[in-house]
Amino acid sequence: MAFGVKREELETWKRRIQQGEVALLTHFWLDERFPGCDTVTKAGCSDLAVLKKWGRRYGLHPGWIHLDPYPHFDLFGDKQYEILKQEGYWEHIERFSLGKKET
Repeated sequence: MAFGVKREELETWKRRIQQGEVALLTHFWLDERFPGCDTVTKAGCSDLAVLKKWGRRYGLHPGWIHLDPYPHFDLFGDKQYEILKQEGYWEHIERFSLGKKET
C-alpha cells in the first residue's frame, strides 16, 4: 500500500520517465514482505539502457528492474538514503525522515 505522495508529484515522475529521464519518487509504503521498511523510492526511466547505466553507478543489478507499469528500481533502507543523498533529493530525505538516526 502506497501513501504520502501527491498526485502532482506522481504525474511529474511519470512525465519525466516517459521523456527518458531518470526520476525518483519516494512515498510511504507498507508491505509485510519487507518488515522494518516503511518507505520506498522508485527510480524510473523509460529508456532501459539509461536506467541500467544509472543503476550500475549505485551497484543495482539490472535484474532488479520492475518493468510494469513504468520501468523502475525499488530502493529501500541504507541504499535508498545513500542514493537520495548523492542525487540531491534532500526534500525526500527530510520529508520521510530518512537516514542515519542519531542516538
